[in-house]
Amino acid sequence: MHNPAFTTTHWSVVVAAGRADSSQGANALEQLCRTYWYPLYVYVRRQGRDPHEAQDLTREFFARLLAAKSIQFVDRSKGKFRSFLLTSMNHFLAKEWNRAHRQKRGGGRVIVSLDDDTAERRYLCEPADQLTADKLFDRRWALTVLEQAMERLKTEFTRSGKVELFEQLKASISGDPTAAPYAEVAAKCQMTEGAVKVAMHRLRKHFGELLRDEIAQTVSRPEEVEAEIRHLFEALRGSMP
Repeated sequence: MHNPAFTTTHWSVVVAAGRADSSQGANALEQLCRTYWYPLYVYVRRQGRDPHEAQDLTREFFARLLAAKSIQFVDRSKGKFRSFLLTSMNHFLAKEWNRAHRQKRGGGRVIVSLDDDTAERRYLCEPADQLTADKLFDRRWALTVLEQAMERLKTEFTRSGKVELFEQLKASISGDPTAAPYAEVAAKCQMTEGAVKVAMHRLRKHFGELLRDEIAQTVSRPEEVEAEIRHLFEALRGSMP
């Protein structure tokens, strides 16, 4: 049976971006780079690079990725988008950085604008050094996927005029112990407590659907979704103190 979640995935964006006549594909790939740059930044940073070098490396990696038409030949059936980016970064670090470093910075290529001002502040809040670069990358990738799903949920509530309800309930989705009790939410949103409970049930269910969809976009086949979910949640559990 055809699965609509796999009609447009991150892989299809990568392949489309490799076509010479696909400016739309290139723009879509650039947006993916903006979304997933931070997991790669922390990966490079955890390998011992200083903040400025890690920023330069991450920026140059994505500039090369956006400029490389060879990505249209990537075999998406052999891996996950997460693995593709990490393998590509490792190849770049091992074989291409020295040459890139000798070139004039930028070199006329497309440069992805990364959030340099917050990158290091975010990194300093990451778990201590007991996490390897690979494990830290997986943790941050998992959190990025969760953030993307949450942002989609917020957008939907904003469009339906219920952004205040979303803001009051979003902490409860992740089980935050500081989340406001339902009675307090009900008073602020002028709802009954029962209505808030129903809204919370629906919110959690839909968030789960959006999260599955986000993960589905990063794998090659529908049957890989469950394994990727398990892997990412294990990455989060493994980073807890």
